[in-house]
Amino acid sequence: MAELVTAVTEPDAPFAACQHRGTRAIQRMVEYAPSTGGLALWVRHLDVSDDADPGTDQAAPSAATAPPVTTDGHTIRYSPGFEALPLAEQVGWVAHEVLHIALRHAPRFLALQTRLGQADLQLFNVCADAIVNSALAHLAWLQLPPDTVRLETLLASVLGQPQEAQAALLAWDVERLYLAVDDRKAAASSGTQDAAQARRGDPDKSSGEGSGQSQQNGATGNPSTHASTSQGLQDGPRAARTRALARAQAADVLPTPANSGAPEDEAEAARTWSERLLRAHAGDGEQSMLRALLADLPRQRTPWEQALRAQLAHGLAQKPGLSWSRPARSWLANQGRTVGGRRLPWEPGVSATRPVARLVVVVDVSGSIDATLMERFAGEIEAISRRLEAALVLVVGDEQVQLVQTFEPGRSDLRSICFHGGGGTD
Repeated sequence: MAELVTAVTEPDAPFAACQHRGTRAIQRMVEYAPSTGGLALWVRHLDVSDDADPGTDQAAPSAATAPPVTTDGHTIRYSPGFEALPLAEQVGWVAHEVLHIALRHAPRFLALQTRLGQADLQLFNVCADAIVNSALAHLAWLQLPPDTVRLETLLASVLGQPQEAQAALLAWDVERLYLAVDDRKAAASSGTQDAAQARRGDPDKSSGEGSGQSQQNGATGNPSTHASTSQGLQDGPRAARTRALARAQAADVLPTPANSGAPEDEAEAARTWSERLLRAHAGDGEQSMLRALLADLPRQRTPWEQALRAQLAHGLAQKPGLSWSRPARSWLANQGRTVGGRRLPWEPGVSATRPVARLVVVVDVSGSIDATLMERFAGEIEAISRRLEAALVLVVGDEQVQLVQTFEPGRSDLRSICFHGGGGTD
């Protein structure tokens, strides 16, 4: 089994260099739950040093507070302290991180942060850990770390909704749980304006120094650092109770934006992991690491880029037009009859003169669309119009039309246009 694990994780490296600290734990997982335990064979494993940040492999001053195992959504990283744990607890840690990766928790945090403008990494970690811990709690051949938070405990203590673990796993996904516990509010100080800009996704406020500080604090697991963040948000009662409940629990999901791929790749990865989870759960029965078919399974969302391409390709494709005023060439060549002299049905010809398809794009510059999304959309439209050789009419406006410009087929250059606006929407 060691050969199988190393062959999947690092297929081009020698056997001795492929060994990692989680090999024994994976062997035990595959022994007791061959299907769901085998999900670990699709994951990359990496040993890190004691003085390295588990998320970046760089020196980190707070490494002593980090958990023995972490993941960025693609790789499981093992610190030297992992080897000192009992084997059953090692299995619990590895199974925990494998489910984080299989359920796509790291990319889903980044997507949630993009949608909300800002998101708290520590609160998200607690929600994701609670779901995974409840999914694994029924297995006797592994041991979860001490002081772990489970979903049913979180629901009862924070939200006041007592539920059995089985029912809770069928009802709650990590996004819904996070939105339920995150009741942070803007501070009643000058930071209120900064918080409002962060919620709207202002890059100067949500991705700068404040956001980095918030994520760094979340990785330490110290609830006191989150009472008032640099974004001007203060914990409400639910967020405070969540942090207090997980005060002994350090963040192990450390998403890295640099590791996130294109939307099409993320959608395909979610689809692949969802299929793996469903097949593995069906194969292991009572020993499945999923316990129940979770509501937290990765959703297969079709990116808007893919939907836009399909829609425009269908509408702008230059199909030959039919001409009922003249016959097809094959009909003329056969003189309208078969070899036996029977008359052939009329076959219309193809019209060579067909109007070129034209695309009209209306761009909203009222301030609700940020520059990054505008650039992505402009690039998509430009590529589609050039590939399909369609004429393009561009209309730019907010509460009134600001610009109308026409481009010849295949000659649009939307990214060179400076979009002026910022008014309201009418």
